[in-house]
Amino acid sequence: MRIGYAVAAFLVLAALWEAVKAAVPARGVAIGDLRVLPRTTDAAMPHLWTVLTVLGESDGPSTVGATLLRTAGFTCGLALLALAIGTVVGIALAVLMQRFGFVERGLLPYVIVSQTVPLIALAPLVAGWGGKMVVAGQPWRPWMSIAVIAAYLAFFPVGVGTLRGLQAPAKASVELLHSYSASWWQTLIHLRFPAAVPHLLPALRLAAAASVIGAVVAEISTGTAGGIGRQIIVFAQQATGDAARLYAAVLAAALLGVVVTVVVSVLEYALRRYARPAGGAR
Repeated sequence: MRIGYAVAAFLVLAALWEAVKAAVPARGVAIGDLRVLPRTTDAAMPHLWTVLTVLGESDGPSTVGATLLRTAGFTCGLALLALAIGTVVGIALAVLMQRFGFVERGLLPYVIVSQTVPLIALAPLVAGWGGKMVVAGQPWRPWMSIAVIAAYLAFFPVGVGTLRGLQAPAKASVELLHSYSASWWQTLIHLRFPAAVPHLLPALRLAAAASVIGAVVAEISTGTAGGIGRQIIVFAQQATGDAARLYAAVLAAALLGVVVTVVVSVLEYALRRYARPAGGAR
């Protein structure tokens, strides 16, 4: 059913795209110096079938489609790695803040403020710092900077969502485990973590999207080749009169987000027994 809704939404967007291209003048519509409707020339807004057919065009030793598949695969691996790192860091911070109230009061504001730092400004800094580091005797690789930058975006929703979930069990449930002489660790494993799952899963969906966005932006900001982000820049520079390749790359990046979200959906299916939210307060 979800797949059907996704396909229907894509078809609606495709129909709207072609309707705008057919109805809006090639030069767009402007009121004075303010443009209210975009240009619809092939250089600005190609037909969707042109975007699809360009996948078979030659792009050096391979086709455009093969290039996009290879670069999207590279970015997908980094996004999944960033999602894993962000999930581990987010859950660890949430457990720490739930365990110690003073840590939550002191750390949570900084966790929130951290997301206001522009990623495009942070990426060169991380790449510069990483270039001076050595990990296990190996020099820092550019892809490591991309993973760290993307994880920086991914950890926030996981941390906040998990913290809310860990605080969700009713006070009576916590006191019941205490009456059985359950330790803090046992309470965490048998009560708080299961109660946090309904809050964690939506957070993971947000983190999955954030990891893809972070990886693409980091590739562009650091100039790292091999990923879909850098390929978008390459095709943008080649777009002289026809932007079909550029839109094909953008579409590939969007589908990459869908792939990473599907991975999270598999995790949701595995944890479906904990899907019902727990009521009550901390």
